[in-house]
Amino acid sequence: MTDLLAGVTGVLVLADGTVLQGYGVGAVGSAVGEVCFNTAMTGYQEILTDPSYMAQIVAFTFPHIGNVGTNLEDVEQVTGISETAARGAIFRDTPTDPANYRSGSPLAQWMERRGVIALAGVDTRALTRLIREKGMPHAVIAHSPDGQFDIPALTAQAREWSGLVGLDLAKDASCRQSFVWDEGPWDWPAGYTRPEAGKYEVVVVDYGVKRNILRSLAGIGAKVTVVPANTSAEAILARKPDGVLLSNGPGDPAATGEYSVPEIRKLVDSGTPVFGICLGHQMLALALGARTVKMEQGHHGANHPVKDLTTGKVEIVSMNHGFTVDRDSLPAPVTETHVSLFDGTNAGLALADRPVFSVQHHPEASPGPMDSLYLFERFAGLMDRNRK
Repeated sequence: MTDLLAGVTGVLVLADGTVLQGYGVGAVGSAVGEVCFNTAMTGYQEILTDPSYMAQIVAFTFPHIGNVGTNLEDVEQVTGISETAARGAIFRDTPTDPANYRSGSPLAQWMERRGVIALAGVDTRALTRLIREKGMPHAVIAHSPDGQFDIPALTAQAREWSGLVGLDLAKDASCRQSFVWDEGPWDWPAGYTRPEAGKYEVVVVDYGVKRNILRSLAGIGAKVTVVPANTSAEAILARKPDGVLLSNGPGDPAATGEYSVPEIRKLVDSGTPVFGICLGHQMLALALGARTVKMEQGHHGANHPVKDLTTGKVEIVSMNHGFTVDRDSLPAPVTETHVSLFDGTNAGLALADRPVFSVQHHPEASPGPMDSLYLFERFAGLMDRNRK
């Protein structure tokens, strides 16, 4: 055992032996993962239920988390399995009681039910600086009401964790069987809509898809069929879709690409319009001959500036990724369409001779920003032109 400050009920133990002490929130227990920071000021429930955060512990740079509580509608996972989202959360301040008409449960109770372990009372600015300087560390987050922690054992667990490189998490985040989605975008005060879906047949390959991607597709008039990550191109094309969307998801794109990239190549060769988002963007790039690499700190937040090189427009977007497409590896006839204005990394691509494009950011971002929602209309335009 290691002596800790009096009253400490939660710790974050890094692989290098660093120990951050605070107050445990949510579920009791421990979880190992990669620590990243998220700069969004809103949307903590959506962040903690985004499957792209699977095997990660999210440190929120905004100090006041939990103020609006939680509800049943803002869960982004389709499967609802808590293990396929963030493993833990780190806050500067202990979550307060909610004050919002949509709240159905305080954040702490919601995390306890979902098995999410959180740590409050941490200097999140210092942790963010550490991540910026040294990269995203492996760590164990632990919550014990009696304040008893075996720090050497937790340190060893963090050191021994293999990390995200080479890890295929999409197979676990994906649905197990196909299903049809019919819920549309939010329309205040009625809530989520049920739009007519008859204009397009769209198949979504689920690598850990977010609900708002599916809602955004329904919003352009699509009948949305979601299929598991390992579905063959032949089975997808047998549905005669007007378009195929490759979804977001967690893990190393090269690992998931071992079984998905050959199928994506067949989809591209078929001439069917293809739209990739986040992990789907990375695996599309792999299918087209590019490479992906692990980032030191990744992009996680709802305030990232991205330039659309096709229009010259700068957008503020939501991002969540720890891998990136090596822009120097993009072969002809692949065109870079978007670029991050934070660090110049690739944020989008398109084929010059096929109705195929993708973006690294999340155009469906819920609760926002909504600068990139037009990409769903761009997808609809490709499907219209392909029909003709």
